[in-house]
Amino acid sequence: MNNGIVIIPTYNEKENIEKIIRAVFDLPKTFHILVIDDGSPDGTANIVKGIQSEFPERLHIIERSGKLGLGTAYITGFKWAIEHKYDYIFEMDADFSHNPNDLLKLHSACEDEGADLAIGSRYISGVNVVNWPIGRVLMSYFASKYVRMITGMNIADTTAGFKCYKREVLETIDLDKIRFKGYAFQIEMKFTTYMCGFAIKEVPIIFVNRMLGVSKMNGGIFGEAVFGVIRLKWRSFFRKYPQKGSAKTN
Repeated sequence: MNNGIVIIPTYNEKENIEKIIRAVFDLPKTFHILVIDDGSPDGTANIVKGIQSEFPERLHIIERSGKLGLGTAYITGFKWAIEHKYDYIFEMDADFSHNPNDLLKLHSACEDEGADLAIGSRYISGVNVVNWPIGRVLMSYFASKYVRMITGMNIADTTAGFKCYKREVLETIDLDKIRFKGYAFQIEMKFTTYMCGFAIKEVPIIFVNRMLGVSKMNGGIFGEAVFGVIRLKWRSFFRKYPQKGSAKTN
């Protein structure tokens, strides 16, 4: 069986992609990487393909045409990882805002500490964000508070995008019913995992704003999260969620 794969969605990450790949592959534990590139005009995909020969069994790429959304990128990656029988499936950004070393902590939370979903949390032990403008920190922090209040999830960082899933979680969730494509996707995945009865653990991390490349975050993304969560909660009253242990595996 394969153990862990890190899914990295990319759009114009030529400054970071090779560095992040090598940083993950330099870790003392062996991880595989799946890059989902949305037609980056800056040549990100070509950089990945250029170093695949160095890591033929560990580095994979799926190229898509155009910006199709963060959520659909991860869903594509999840389905690929399930098909290839990876035990632990990670989400991580390409821009070093997520420290590759923290992959080890997320993996341990699932493998050793009983979590089905481990979240790299910016807010579980205070506010651990570096180089963000104060307005953006406050927007993110209070958006997470709001989501927690509406959904009832006991999660401090509800919008976090640095995560590790056990494969069973993604096999149980009906991935085709995940509605959101932007950053509200992160909330919907956590909420669905929670409603399916899986164990969720937050692992404290320090989030560092990107040094290279251009951020894809904006106020509209947070607006989607704030208003989308109301629809998410409302729909949950009329939906039956499959429960942990009900996944049909091969």
